[in-house]
Amino acid sequence: MTFDLDSFLAYRLDRLSDAVSRHFQPVYRDQHGMTRPEWQVLAHLGEAETLTAREIVRRTGLHKTKVSRAVTALESRRWLERDRDDADRRIEHLTLTRTGRKGYEALTALLKAREEELLARLDSGELETVNAALRILDRMARPKR
Repeated sequence: MTFDLDSFLAYRLDRLSDAVSRHFQPVYRDQHGMTRPEWQVLAHLGEAETLTAREIVRRTGLHKTKVSRAVTALESRRWLERDRDDADRRIEHLTLTRTGRKGYEALTALLKAREEELLARLDSGELETVNAALRILDRMARPKR
């Protein structure tokens, strides 16, 4: 049996993920000076309102060091604030500031437009096929119980 890297599922998905991410980089990196982990932290806080760093690690799959650096960078921009947990002083609840919320809304509007531009390359049948394939891959990747 020979190994064909170009047909290896993990390799194909990784290449595709990188290509799609590069399509969005000009928005969060070039226009907003953010790293990918900073964008991911911002996006999760934008959706959830308040999270701990541990919850962000769990949601994103990022290493805790990357989340910590992203949190520090967003805090230095005054886009998020930390609030110590009264019951466990080791835990910080992270919340977007008003400035952070405005930045999140501006950034997500630009990213949504960029997504529409990318998806416009597909006809309706192809879009349906892509969505079905993503649902299957998502289901396949979930841990068995």
